[in-house]
Amino acid sequence: MSQPKIILYTNRDCPWAHRAHIALKETGLDYEEVTIDLNTPREPWYLEVNPRGLVPSLSYNGNIITESGIVAQFIADAHPSHLLPPSGPAENALYRSRVAFFVDAFFSKVVPSLFPSLKAASEEERDAAAEALVAAAVKEIEPLLADTEGKGPFFGGSDKLTLAEVQSGSFLLRILGFSKPEHGLVSAKLPALLEKAPRFKRWAEATIAHESVNFIFDEKAVADKMRARFAPKA
Repeated sequence: MSQPKIILYTNRDCPWAHRAHIALKETGLDYEEVTIDLNTPREPWYLEVNPRGLVPSLSYNGNIITESGIVAQFIADAHPSHLLPPSGPAENALYRSRVAFFVDAFFSKVVPSLFPSLKAASEEERDAAAEALVAAAVKEIEPLLADTEGKGPFFGGSDKLTLAEVQSGSFLLRILGFSKPEHGLVSAKLPALLEKAPRFKRWAEATIAHESVNFIFDEKAVADKMRARFAPKA
């Protein structure tokens, strides 16, 4: 396949847009990057690209793909790799369904506890959010990582990234990174609490250590912006 012409409309501070960067980096595709300012009204030209005004948007040989999960899925489907097998035969379809369920469980059960932490008005509220996050990880994610025992740390026991990490990595960076005392956005108790979810902990730490996941992430800059955005109003 010849190299496609790819333009990624993005903002590197956005965890949703970050997913597209991970997928493109991991598949080794070249692309042009256009930064969209999320703090100002979208310019008319960008609303022609994506009428919703959101990021990311991907132009692939002139075809526009929007919504981060769809963009990442498209990249993985258009350029088969270790991220995701083709849809057939049936065993591949079953694997893909398990990836989709895993990602859904992470975002519907674990990630929701991040936002109360960011908005917390006290350490007690922040600690409670961390406890809820870990409880969800223990209940929902630990069983789905059972086949990583004695194998690679990534989904299904893979030693390479999969689409599961592409879709979740940017949020794992924030969950684990923001628990550092210098940021104060997620309870500093989180690392110790995660000992209750050893598979999740191993998976998350391996994911955020991967270059394709962290190469655009400026932890301090993003943390500072989150603090300014979510700081309780006096």
